[in-house]
Order: sequence, then C-alpha cells, then structure tokens
Amino acid sequence: MGVSVDLANELAKRLGVPLQLVAVTSAGASVENVEQDKADIGFFAIDPKRGQIIEFTKPYVLIEGVYAVRNDSPIVSNAQVDQSGTTVAVSKGSAYDLFLSRELHHATIVRLPTSPGIVQGFVDHHLSVAAGIRQQLAKDAAKAGGMRLLDEHFMVIRQAMGLPKAKGAEAAQYLADFVEQMKASGFVAAALARHRIEGAGVAGKDD
Repeated sequence: MGVSVDLANELAKRLGVPLQLVAVTSAGASVENVEQDKADIGFFAIDPKRGQIIEFTKPYVLIEGVYAVRNDSPIVSNAQVDQSGTTVAVSKGSAYDLFLSRELHHATIVRLPTSPGIVQGFVDHHLSVAAGIRQQLAKDAAKAGGMRLLDEHFMVIRQAMGLPKAKGAEAAQYLADFVEQMKASGFVAAALARHRIEGAGVAGKDD
C-alpha cells in the first residue's frame, strides 16, 4: 500500500536515518521479517496471534474484509459461507486467514500463496468463495468476470505499524506516538487520497 511507504519515509526522515524497504509478497512474510529481526518495523493488520511477538500501534487505517462468489452461487449472505462442502480461498498468513481460521467451523479454508492470486486460485481450483480485502477483491473479481461481492464485510482489518517487543517500551511508545501524529495531522488521509485508495478509511483514536 502506498500509504505504508509514505509513513516509512516520514518515520525515517524524523529519525534521521536512511530508509531501506524490504519488499515481500505476502502479509505472512512481512510478519516473519519483523519477528526474525530482518526488518525493524512493519505494517500489518492487528491480530492476537501476531501480538505474541510484535508490539502494535493503534491502527492508522481500517480496511474491510469481504467475500466474493460466482454470479450463480446460491450464497447471498455471510451467514451462508460457513457450511460443510463450502471451500474458501484465502491468502496464507493474511489477517483474514487468521481471523477465518478462528471463525469458520464447517467450511474448508484453502490457503493460496498471495493476495493477488486469490481470484485466480478461486477460479482454477473451482472453489466456492474468495475472501480478501474489498478494494483488491473487487478489482480482481471484475477483471475475472462472472463474480459478485457479498454486501457485508466479515471483518474490519485494523492496519497498524509494529515492531518486535524485544525492541523495548521506549521504541514502542515512539512508534505509537508517531502513528497518532500522522493521523491527527491529516498525513494518512492525504496519503489515501493521493494514492486513490478506496475501501479504506483513517482509523479513529478509539478504533
């Protein structure tokens, strides 16, 4: 997300240090890089499992996790997804994979390598449901054709910055204060607008 890069640049500028971006192909890989001390900070959705090692700030944006199905699917609501025989495509290690692994008790979760590959995997493997971030899922579903998004979200993804708990309380507080300043100053809102990111909004102080 362009907002994450903007925040990383601003943080490096404030700290007076050079920025080195570590590119990854999945959310799970991003978490692993920070956990293994290959990166000092990261940008991830807040999740209790990740929180065992990573200290999160409060979220800077909120993003909807939604389902997509084929146009002729009998599934019209989220409540119909968790049924025996239903297969749900997710990106392995993503926030919605972790969430749905806890919430779905009857449907079968099919984990695919990356978020951009969700719709293609859904089509190739003849799955029942694709799960993902609204913006990307809507774009990929429209490109594939013959698909529709369910109206309601199944979760709100709270995107935050984070660092290993081993970095200490002072570093964690600095990062937390930085995120609050970036929200309050309008920096995050301006970045969302500049990068034309739809389906995401600036998180409030109590989110």
